[in-house]
Amino acid sequence: MKGEETKKRIEKLKKLINCHRYFYHVLDRQEISEAALDSLKKELFDLEQEHPEFITPDSPTQRVAGKPLEKFEKVRHPLPMLSLNDALSEKDMKDWLERNSKLLTSEEREKIDFYCEPKLDGLAIELIFENGILKTGSTRGDGIFGEEVTQNLKTIEAIPLKLREIDAVAKELEEKGLEEIALNIKRQGLKEMIARGEVIVTKNNFEKINKEQIKSGQLPFANPRNLAAGSIRQLDPKITARRKLDSNAYDLITDFGEPPTEFWWGAGTHQEKHKILQILGFKTNNKYNRYCKNLKEVFEFHNFWYKNRETLPYEIDGIVVNINNNEIYEKLGVVGKAPRGAIAFKFPLKQATTKVENIVVQVGRTGALTPVAILKPVEVGGVMISRATLHNEDEIKRLGVKIGDTVIVGRAGDVIPDIVKVLSELRTGREKEFKMPKICPVCKTKLVKLKGEVVSRCPNPKCPAKKRRYFYHFVSKGAFNIVGLGPKIIDRLLDEGLIQDPADLFELKEGDLVSLERFAEKSAQNLISAIQSKKKIDLAKFIYALGIRNVGEETAELLTRNFQFSIFNFKNISLEKLQQIQDIGPVVAKNIYDWFQKKRNLEFLEKLKNVGVEIEDLRFKIKDLRLKGKTFLFTGALETITREGAKEKIRLLGGEITESVSKKTNFVVVGKEPSSKYEKAKKIGIKIIREAEFLKFIK
Repeated sequence: MKGEETKKRIEKLKKLINCHRYFYHVLDRQEISEAALDSLKKELFDLEQEHPEFITPDSPTQRVAGKPLEKFEKVRHPLPMLSLNDALSEKDMKDWLERNSKLLTSEEREKIDFYCEPKLDGLAIELIFENGILKTGSTRGDGIFGEEVTQNLKTIEAIPLKLREIDAVAKELEEKGLEEIALNIKRQGLKEMIARGEVIVTKNNFEKINKEQIKSGQLPFANPRNLAAGSIRQLDPKITARRKLDSNAYDLITDFGEPPTEFWWGAGTHQEKHKILQILGFKTNNKYNRYCKNLKEVFEFHNFWYKNRETLPYEIDGIVVNINNNEIYEKLGVVGKAPRGAIAFKFPLKQATTKVENIVVQVGRTGALTPVAILKPVEVGGVMISRATLHNEDEIKRLGVKIGDTVIVGRAGDVIPDIVKVLSELRTGREKEFKMPKICPVCKTKLVKLKGEVVSRCPNPKCPAKKRRYFYHFVSKGAFNIVGLGPKIIDRLLDEGLIQDPADLFELKEGDLVSLERFAEKSAQNLISAIQSKKKIDLAKFIYALGIRNVGEETAELLTRNFQFSIFNFKNISLEKLQQIQDIGPVVAKNIYDWFQKKRNLEFLEKLKNVGVEIEDLRFKIKDLRLKGKTFLFTGALETITREGAKEKIRLLGGEITESVSKKTNFVVVGKEPSSKYEKAKKIGIKIIREAEFLKFIK
């Protein structure tokens, strides 16, 4: 066979094999036997071995290839991968809808409907395609950064290495009544696209793998989720391939760094996104999903799968309920690390019975006292549990729990240990009542309980327990991330009086540590090096490290995007300005404002500055805030600057970005082939500027 003929044969084989992958994994249809398909793959493999110059990344033979990796690289997600808040009852769902309704107009409230899908119990992933070819696959990680696991994800047959041809996609979209989307996809193409989904293990495959584990003398996996996560994080993709993983896609974005609405090719609903995903070539859960016009139908869907979950080929732990209308979903925004417009409606807990051996009280870094039940160890849902939070005094009264009680313990949402019920019928009379202390168990300061709160707190800023917890937080992964400086070492440094606050860490010398028991010269040197290497820190991580109440990593990111000045000048922020930040509520804004008004906190910031802590953020170097108070929206492709680069320039000059057209928008920057937002902006009368004019703004 001549070279050109071989190349044509290879292309035809790839197309045919991919076609049958689509039939089997997406349409759940098998048109040729597995043996016949294997024969086609073998012919393709042999031809590529003879002519390696014709091997391409999208070839089915490239699902298992390459040497084992030494480590996984970190990649930043174009958009944060958010997690979902949980609802555990119909009341929780009604409360969720009520909270969202308060943020909408009466007209928008009338448009609310839902798209529901079984909640897969696996590992969340992100897939980035360029020109229709899979380029990067990553795990969720911390939501901002994930681990690049492309080679492992390529081993999963359900994940396409190449998206279907544009003409075929457009034709099928038209057949399903999505003509406008078909037109847009023809016009925009598939240059850049992001899909998100879940890697899962079927029940049958889970059982097979565990049998193999036991047969080879290894411990079985506790549950399918652990197996999926462990398989994807194998450095050798051949090991991953042997696990026969599965995958389902459930989210779609098509341009880097952009909120979804504009880049779903005009999809108006979450339901339409699922249709598009399937047409593109992804395996979806569409046949199990359901459109629900109201909460009554959502509850019926939830009850159906709770009773019939065993009929599914894989594990689920509830359903995901999405507000179907994309415009409303976008408007609702994000709170913390979760979108307001979607929620995980979990099934009742997986449960077991055990005894409460004791109840202790923990003091957190904000001074909050949390009662914790010490349990006789018991396995629940594949995990051994020995402790369960009792949350607060009101929860103890509600449960009526006593030390020595036999209790039903479960994992809320299949994750968090929780006491569900006390079996009072099994009491012997030797059980002891527990009462929350009136003074801090560590520093003996009288506790306070603020109006409207159920949690008692230690108000003493010098409480040793608060100090220790704060130290643990300060050096944690999401903050300064000082590797090797764990709780035990921090406890020893505090006990020896070597440190009083986290700033003292940066003044430690090797000689301070060598004198401590079990601290050799080399280990002392390594720890000091690790501490000193973390003197430079990103602004968002620094804000998170401060431990301001209710300020997590996502809120810290929000603050960095909204303020273009040094952390040491945060004391000048007005409460009103903080409250204006979208997705930062009044309580959180007040906590931030109060933190920067306290003298001891400002002195701590100054001390950090004096010991050499440097905050790396370009915003600190920018004095030109000419765009302050101006809001920009982008639509269409820019030619001389990337979309993200343009947005960053605006932020550095004090401006803000929006993704929805409203009267609050000052400028709409229009590039090539703009979306419908362009016409909407013209109707409202918003100033339209082209790329050349925009570049003058940021020059």
